[in-house]
Amino acid sequence: MIVEYRTTCTWEGPPVSTAETDRAATPAADPRVEVLPARDVPLGGPRAMTVRRTLPQRSRSTIGAWCFVDHYGPDDVTSTGGMDVAPHPHTGLQTVSWLFTGEIEHRDSLGVHAYVRPGEVNLMTSGRGIAHSEVSTPATTVLHGVQLWVALPEEHRHTGRDFHHHVPAPVALDGGEARVFLGTLAGDTSPVPTFTPLLGAELTLHAGATVTLDVDPAFEHGLLVDSGHVRLLDTPLRPAELGYAAPGRDTLTLTNTGDTDARLVLLGGTPFEEQIVMWWNFIGRSHEDIVQARDEWQAATDRFGAVQGYPGDRLPAPELPGLPLKPRGNAR
Repeated sequence: MIVEYRTTCTWEGPPVSTAETDRAATPAADPRVEVLPARDVPLGGPRAMTVRRTLPQRSRSTIGAWCFVDHYGPDDVTSTGGMDVAPHPHTGLQTVSWLFTGEIEHRDSLGVHAYVRPGEVNLMTSGRGIAHSEVSTPATTVLHGVQLWVALPEEHRHTGRDFHHHVPAPVALDGGEARVFLGTLAGDTSPVPTFTPLLGAELTLHAGATVTLDVDPAFEHGLLVDSGHVRLLDTPLRPAELGYAAPGRDTLTLTNTGDTDARLVLLGGTPFEEQIVMWWNFIGRSHEDIVQARDEWQAATDRFGAVQGYPGDRLPAPELPGLPLKPRGNAR
């Protein structure tokens, strides 16, 4: 079941602060791994699709510069009309769209008209401001994938708008396969540029397989389970859970404990030391940053530009909360 997004809600769901996901992390079998549970988040509307959100949450705001992880589907959209996200704004971030099933049409105020398809990454840089729309194509019957955000560091958060599309080739692992959409893993490097060191890859682990991956010891890593039951080091992870491993390891060992293939998304990066304010579709450094971005979106200034070709109105911003938004980062 999926929401008809229309003008009631953006992809990212209700307006929330950085600490939105409030479940406590689960103690892990291996103290080197923290298990971050998913929180179910309805995206709005009478037929809302529920996504599983693992970042941000109280115990961890970021993994590297990854600051937002939504995992959704598989959802049969044949009876609901599919995804229809009207033009909406972003600041201070990059969006990373990765599908397992389905197809989404993307239009943005940079003038890009592109498609998100399984196994193909679309990375959009908002910089100081961008607007875009997302609409599933008529041929789509099932939507299934992840929507990810990357926080831009202070020195680059006002950079210009940008867009990159890449189709990573599958890389054979001893017991599985990887598709590297950002960074470097298993001898493959994505050409998509990032503003901080990052890793993003879809992994397939064959039934009963154990795979040891060489990784950058300066990176912290998060392993999201889409399907199957796996172990990260010695800690079991269930579907929709995100396992966190701190920096300091040059290998990660993954084991598929099930009798079918497991599908995973591996995220990583150097720890993001800055505090951020994340509300609705904006990332800033202060409450005033968010207020200004909201005001400029509502006033339809040139900051965000216009999306051409979307047959409808753009989304209005929700009301700000009554209390000032406070910057947050990871507890050290």
